[in-house]
Amino acid sequence: MSSRRGVAVPVILLGLPLLLTACGAQAGDGAPPPTTRGSGSPQGRLAVVADGLDAPWSIAFHGETPLIGERDSARVLELDEHGEAREVAVVDGVEPMGEGGLLGIAVHDGHLYLYFTAAEENRIERYELTGEAGSLGLGPAEPILDGIPSASHHDGGRIAFGPDGMLYATAGDAGDRPGAQDLESLGGKILRMTAEGEVPSDNPFPDSYVYSFGHRNPQGIAWADDGTLYASEFGQDTWDELNVIEAGGNYGWPEVEGIAETQGFVDPVQQWKPADASPSGIAILDGAVFIANLRGERLREVPLSDLAASTEHLVGEHGRLRDAVVAPDGALWILTNNTDGRGSPGPDDDRVLRFDPAG
Repeated sequence: MSSRRGVAVPVILLGLPLLLTACGAQAGDGAPPPTTRGSGSPQGRLAVVADGLDAPWSIAFHGETPLIGERDSARVLELDEHGEAREVAVVDGVEPMGEGGLLGIAVHDGHLYLYFTAAEENRIERYELTGEAGSLGLGPAEPILDGIPSASHHDGGRIAFGPDGMLYATAGDAGDRPGAQDLESLGGKILRMTAEGEVPSDNPFPDSYVYSFGHRNPQGIAWADDGTLYASEFGQDTWDELNVIEAGGNYGWPEVEGIAETQGFVDPVQQWKPADASPSGIAILDGAVFIANLRGERLREVPLSDLAASTEHLVGEHGRLRDAVVAPDGALWILTNNTDGRGSPGPDDDRVLRFDPAG
């Protein structure tokens, strides 16, 4: 453990002014111009929960206890109430390479689910969480799903349980563009399975984990109160996307990118230039989708009541943002990702930030 890890950081809400600018989606040909939401510069509250993390990728909560996965070290950490990090485990079989490594984590029914890059594939495993907060451990690995295509890029990797109790996973195309349209491949898809890794009987394609397809590199998933599933996606060179996910929907990659208005493909509800976005983890809070952006170095807020509108927070203030989750107390927790090899880390990176959009 480096000298920076495990430093206690008091969780104090700081009344800091935040940069909030109205920003609309980039519309394709024939699409209506976007609207903007709000005006002025509202106040938010921001606090540093923990720092000194090494390429953190995902946050999940086991009751009140936050768990963090580090991509390259393959460590699972738990944080105490002071922001002290303790190593729960180093996950066997993780093979970090480029964008791959220990990626998404999720907690369900006393188990920790992990999506990670192994020697020749991406796979999902689960582990029983043992012990109490402050002394958590992991039981033996239980396979859930293997054979997800892997590469040094486009690995997807976000996992989350939906309101239907099913486990959803985002799988990138791993560089195999045609595979995103091939229903026999698990790459370039959003996958849906039971907690034990079986194919649900009501999946859109018989005996298939595929829930939606035609994705390039989806990285964030979250559900609104009405059960609607939203997903963020990295584009190629033209458009990054926010999509509303339909069971069996074809989202176009590699045939189209962004809003194409082409029969047979589902268009995104918003799109952005990659320099302003690279959307990763997302969360839904108080009627809005919050999107953590890597290259764009901002937290984007999209109101569910107007999916063509958006507001930007924290622009350029904390570097690359990897994940956003809703904590048990209702606040938004955000992971920075400046130590992933593509950022410019400061002395305290990487960090967990607690953000209250309402102020």
